[in-house]
Amino acid sequence: MPKALISIDYTIDFVADEGKLTAGLPAQAISERICQVTREAFQRGDYIFFAVDGHEVEDSFHPESKLFPPHNLMGTSGRHLYGPLAGFFEETKENNRVFWMDKRHYSAFSGTDLDIRLRERRVDTVILTGVLTDICVLHTAIDAYNLGYQIEVISSAVASIEQTQHAFALNHMTDVLGATVSEDLL
Repeated sequence: MPKALISIDYTIDFVADEGKLTAGLPAQAISERICQVTREAFQRGDYIFFAVDGHEVEDSFHPESKLFPPHNLMGTSGRHLYGPLAGFFEETKENNRVFWMDKRHYSAFSGTDLDIRLRERRVDTVILTGVLTDICVLHTAIDAYNLGYQIEVISSAVASIEQTQHAFALNHMTDVLGATVSEDLL
């Protein structure tokens, strides 16, 4: 069965120094690796989903508006992919195996049609990359687990602000969700 790589929130607002809610250096350090892994998955025939946080400017009802400053606002450059991954997307965005998916919550599954798209393509394994390991990547993994998907996490292509939170999330995904965590694609 085919696999799907889900690239989560690797955007200017979450990664760049000038980002509105940046993870900074830990996220910037995986820039080359996340693009390399995504390119490898694409070359072997996997589906690629870019799950990108998107918020409305005046949405005071969204729960994140009470927790974080405005970020990844629709129509702003903060939602653009960061680093070489942006170039990969531009090269492949017209391909029928590459998808851009707006999301409003931490998980790429919450409030999106990701599950339907994966099942239509008979995908049973998701490969997770992106930021933050302990928030959006973890929540996506939890939903993937609850929906019955096999989960692979590329540890060299995920990052968090704090190393302790990063390690906690990777351990949680392994020990509680049965995810396979590795440096490379399986």
